[in-house]
Amino acid sequence: MTTTHFGFQSVDEREKAQRVRGVFDSVASKYDLMNDLMSMGLHRAWKAYTVMVADVREGQQVLDIAGGTGDLALAFSKKVGSSGQVVHTDINEAMLRTGRDRLLDAGVALPTLVCDAEKLPFPDQHFDLVSVAFGLRNMTHKDVALAEMNRVLKSGGKLLVLEFSKVAKPLEKIYDWYSFKVLPTMGKLVAGDDASYRYLAESIRMHPGQQELKEMMMKAGFGHVDFHNLSGGLVALHVGIKC
Repeated sequence: MTTTHFGFQSVDEREKAQRVRGVFDSVASKYDLMNDLMSMGLHRAWKAYTVMVADVREGQQVLDIAGGTGDLALAFSKKVGSSGQVVHTDINEAMLRTGRDRLLDAGVALPTLVCDAEKLPFPDQHFDLVSVAFGLRNMTHKDVALAEMNRVLKSGGKLLVLEFSKVAKPLEKIYDWYSFKVLPTMGKLVAGDDASYRYLAESIRMHPGQQELKEMMMKAGFGHVDFHNLSGGLVALHVGIKC
C-alpha cells in the first residue's frame, strides 16, 4: 500500500481524494463565510493581488483549477471579455455547484467542469493562464498536477499558485494557537464542523514551503518561478512561466 498524508494522518493514497471530497462537501455551504471569518477578510486582498499579477488580457484563455466558489473565475471573466474564456473547474461537485450558482447570480455563465487536476481533460498548449488558489495542498500527487498544468499552458503562459505557506518565525506560536485552537472552534460554531477545519490547519503544515514548492514547479517544467510572500508568509503566491 502506498501512503500519503491527510492532514497529520497517513492514509492509502487512493483514499485521499475521497477524504478531501468529504471535507469540502461538508463545508461548501459555509465556505465563503468561513473564509471571511478565518482570514478576517484578508483572502479578498490575496485574491485581488493574484488577479493583478495575472495581468489577464482580453481574448485570453484561462483555466481556474480548484475554483470552488468562483472568486478568481469571476474576476478573470471580467478581464477576458466576450472574445476570451474562463473555464471554472473543481474536483468537488458541491463546491463547484455553489460556485456556479454564485457566478450565475452575478450574471456570469462560465464553462463549469468537475475534473481532477492530475488528469486535466484539455489539449496541450491551450491556456494563457492557469490558476489554483488554496487547492494544491489537497492534491495527492502535487508533482503530477503541476506537470499537467504545465502541459495545458501555451509557451510563455503563466501558472499562479496561491496557497498557505510557511509563516515567518516570529508569528509561528500565535499562528499555531490560532490554527489549532481558534479555527476548529470557529468551524464548529459557524459550520457545525470542527474536524474539517482541524484538517485545514494540519494540511497547511504538511504543504511544501516557499522554496520547496518553487523547486517542484521548476521540476514540472516551468522555466522561471518566483514567489511573493503575503501577510508574513501566511500565504504565498507562486508564479511560474512556461518556456
